[in-house]
Amino acid sequence: MFDKINFRTDLALERRDLYKKANNLDKEIDGIKTEEEENGPRIRTSRVKVLDKNGAEAIGKPVGSYITIDIQKLKVATEEDIQESAEVLAKELRVLLGEHANPKDEILVVGLGNQYVTPDALGPKVINEIDVTRHILTYMPQVLSSETRPVSAISPGVLGTTGIETLEILKGIVDNIHPKMLIVIDALASRSIERISSTIQLADTGITPGAGVGNTRKELSQSTLGIPVIALGIPTVVELATLISDGIDIFIDRLQKKSESNEYLNKLQQEDKYEEVKEALKVGEYNMIVTPKEIDDLIENMKDIVARGINMATQPENING
Repeated sequence: MFDKINFRTDLALERRDLYKKANNLDKEIDGIKTEEEENGPRIRTSRVKVLDKNGAEAIGKPVGSYITIDIQKLKVATEEDIQESAEVLAKELRVLLGEHANPKDEILVVGLGNQYVTPDALGPKVINEIDVTRHILTYMPQVLSSETRPVSAISPGVLGTTGIETLEILKGIVDNIHPKMLIVIDALASRSIERISSTIQLADTGITPGAGVGNTRKELSQSTLGIPVIALGIPTVVELATLISDGIDIFIDRLQKKSESNEYLNKLQQEDKYEEVKEALKVGEYNMIVTPKEIDDLIENMKDIVARGINMATQPENING
């Protein structure tokens, strides 16, 4: 069944939900374990664990842990909301770091994306806010706590401006400075307009840049770089087909309130209209990728959340205060 599903999303949680819907499953997928946690009125954390080959084949994701943090009303977030969200992210990231690295192991933070294209600029923006310590520990160790972890950061740019694959750049850095782990930040694609720059996915399986928008680059993972890679992704775009499909659902909802007995409308809403809408919207070979008009504010808020979360998670709690 997996081959017949066009997930068109990087989020493991959405892939799991799409697979269950396509196969009319009420129970959990064999090989998948899921749990959810409420973190206050605005934040929900979902953990999807792909346990074996069956689970991996079902949702098209490698065996590993996938943590999704959904944050409501982020475009009107206060400083308190941003800090609370960063603390939730830090808590989840600490767990993943603890499973794959020791407390003082060196970490390289990588911000993927194009700083000149707003929906793709999150990675480079976050890098500017990371508390880098590697150089200070090398040249002025006396000014930092003995518990401080070496952290370095880089934004390698995109193939179109550098002419170099991201994997090639990172392989050279890893071979020279020898970090024990990478945290890679990248923009993702989602199948839900509600998740645009309001969702964070953590995964300990690495990342394939550009996969969600059909511009796949070489995989960044332990198998290609030789060290664990934690991917931290944020959806910033959806396909036009997704947007229209969601709009139809809203339209049907309103009609059903007036005519709940209309069997046609009920049946139409139960079906996944994505493929039909996508085919109808095709102009030649194109299917547009869209982002909301508030993307600038959303990216700025998410940049603060992600940078703070990484800074808190990569250093001992007593150093972060």
